[in-house]
Amino acid sequence: MIEQFLHYLEFEKRYSAHTITAYESDLKAFFEFVSATFHVSDAQKVDEKMIRNWITTLMEQGTSARSIHRKISALKAFYRYQQREDFDASNPAANVILPKMAKRLTPFVPESCIEELFDDAHFPDTFSGFRDKLLMEMLYATGMRRMELAQLKESDVDLSNKTIKIKGKGNKMRIIPLPSGLKRIIDNYLKAKIEKFKEKQFDTFFITETGNALNEKFIYRRVNYYLSLNPQLEKRSPHVLRHTFATHLLDKGADINAVKELLGHSNLTATQIYTHNTIENLKTIYKQAHPRAKIERSFL
Repeated sequence: MIEQFLHYLEFEKRYSAHTITAYESDLKAFFEFVSATFHVSDAQKVDEKMIRNWITTLMEQGTSARSIHRKISALKAFYRYQQREDFDASNPAANVILPKMAKRLTPFVPESCIEELFDDAHFPDTFSGFRDKLLMEMLYATGMRRMELAQLKESDVDLSNKTIKIKGKGNKMRIIPLPSGLKRIIDNYLKAKIEKFKEKQFDTFFITETGNALNEKFIYRRVNYYLSLNPQLEKRSPHVLRHTFATHLLDKGADINAVKELLGHSNLTATQIYTHNTIENLKTIYKQAHPRAKIERSFL
């Protein structure tokens, strides 16, 4: 049943390989727990009490509330699929109460660090240097995911119209404006690409020194390296640049619905997490700038 569900996620829902692997791990862990604890091997004999017991066990083991939410999401999706295949099937996970998650600010690069982060001195005048420079700049300028960057094709970058076509989750396509300042960096990279590989044609936009398409692990390592040059940054993944893209847009007054479209989010809830950073930024500005922000006042 799990294999059928995973096949459905891969070929009908078009979920990423990473998500499918996580779902598989979570589902197998749950059914192993149910089998060992309650001696139940039939998914349709699982009830809400068993799921609550699993949640309690996970919490006792120190599993974070965020991870528990993800695991139960996998379980809910699995049972929704069962109901899709069999109208008489039940969903014991539908009304399970989950532990509260502490609100956390999404990590991003402060605007004051941006110029230093993209300083040309970090990137040598070599093929790999031009590529890494463009890789970093493009992640920040477009907010694309590393998966989307890895899949980017040469035909997706339209320099004449200054746009980039991105294939997101579920194969949804979106068009992102290409900043004028990025054209020089793209030109440098494409020139270096032609010089290194001569007349060889590539379908993939970003490639390695050996002419292979970049994979997500390669992108992660390069971004992690350049972000680690700034000791202020605790988080150093490509997603940090995506967070930075969204946060800086909202800080400058961009409409949240426009940011949602640029990020390729299917609903506004996913975009709203970035407003927390904006609010905290406003609080800081207020405390620094307002004449009475720091005055202690007492009332009789």
